[in-house]
Amino acid sequence: MKRLHLFLLKSFLGPFIATFFIAIFLLLMQFLWKYIDDLVGKGLDFNQIALLLFYASARFVPIALPIAMLLASVMVFGKLGEQYELVALKSAGISLPRILFPITFLVIILSYGSFLFSNYVMPIANLKNGSMIYDIQKKKPSLNIKEGIFYKDIEGFSIKINEKNTSKNTLKDIIIYDHTSKKGNDKVITAQSGIMQLTKDEKFLELILYNGHSYTDIPNKKKKNPYRTTHFKEDLIRFDLASFSKSSNSEKLYKGHYAMLNNMQLDFAIDSLKIKYQDKEKLFSKNITSKYKISTEIDSIINLKSLPSNQKKQQYEIAINKLRALKSVAKSNKDDLEYRKIIITKHKIEWHRKLSLAVACLLLFLIGAPLGSIIRKGGFGIPVLVSVLFFILFHVINMVGEKSAKDLSMQAFEGMWLANLVFLPLAIFLIYKAKNDSKLFNFSNFTILFKMPIKKKQLK
Repeated sequence: MKRLHLFLLKSFLGPFIATFFIAIFLLLMQFLWKYIDDLVGKGLDFNQIALLLFYASARFVPIALPIAMLLASVMVFGKLGEQYELVALKSAGISLPRILFPITFLVIILSYGSFLFSNYVMPIANLKNGSMIYDIQKKKPSLNIKEGIFYKDIEGFSIKINEKNTSKNTLKDIIIYDHTSKKGNDKVITAQSGIMQLTKDEKFLELILYNGHSYTDIPNKKKKNPYRTTHFKEDLIRFDLASFSKSSNSEKLYKGHYAMLNNMQLDFAIDSLKIKYQDKEKLFSKNITSKYKISTEIDSIINLKSLPSNQKKQQYEIAINKLRALKSVAKSNKDDLEYRKIIITKHKIEWHRKLSLAVACLLLFLIGAPLGSIIRKGGFGIPVLVSVLFFILFHVINMVGEKSAKDLSMQAFEGMWLANLVFLPLAIFLIYKAKNDSKLFNFSNFTILFKMPIKKKQLK
């Protein structure tokens, strides 16, 4: 029996490791495709790119594990069924649960490891990855200026260029709106060409302009729209990049984010947010009842008949204004309370995500193993196709549940466990079918039902 267990474990580990790294690679390609515009042309060295990809890969581990479980289980048990090894084992008196036992035990350990990874490692990976992306996006903004689009990330300036040569940092047809005086666009600079470069300490961005004009508004009450025009052959503009330089405190921007917390920290954060929500709700209720009491208006409403028409109109306008103010305050507070509730729900979603993804590893294995033994096909053909279809279905249900939870149309635990609850009966059904060596769907019963009316007509 030990040899059988070792044989099954060896058969499973190879495809599992291969499919796991394939899944990580595909998810990493999706990540690069998403952030390709922020990474290209930033002068990143190999170490920075490798570190960024490492942190991004760490983020995808809890998602890649269920995919790998499903793919590997379908491939391994499909191959065992195709080579009639499962039939031989069952004929020797070894039931399917006993065959699944060693791999199931390994999967339970990996599922628990997935939870530990999600709870303790992934928050750090999210923090490092988020801060690195932030730093990269803010690094060397000169190379992030796109043709034909106003660039406004440098405070106090709006820059537009028609042509750019990234390799030489040369620009053509440049327009710069200078509003550092905070009086609107009171200074406009145009130039035929220019060169953009960083200073050696990378604290300033230098823009050398050639053959241009400078238009500056001059405040003068006597003249309409007075301005001063200056022509130059060469001009130098320096932009302070202090806000764009790599910040050592960039991690602090993300440290309190729910994706950067473990479950214990999330519990503490949820309790704190709930207390603040309740305090805000009580304060809102108190303000409404204290400031807008109907009883204070009764006397004035009763005596309206005795007032002149102009005073009546004035009283009506006062009452309408108070109602409008009440409506505005109520709507503002309602939106604030709803936003706070959404933030609490997002913390709860992250709490349940760690557990639901860990359980999904075991659940998808219990779907993939019997499914492979039923279809009896190994390799990367039909097993991969079937596994991808099942995982897409799982992922779609999971996304629908998460979106419903974020929209407050469903509780957080209901949304995050929806996919697992839907797939649990499917796992039980497939295990039952595989245990009894029956087909996935028996269409013979349906054909009998269709043939019965035909036979009745023939007898008549």
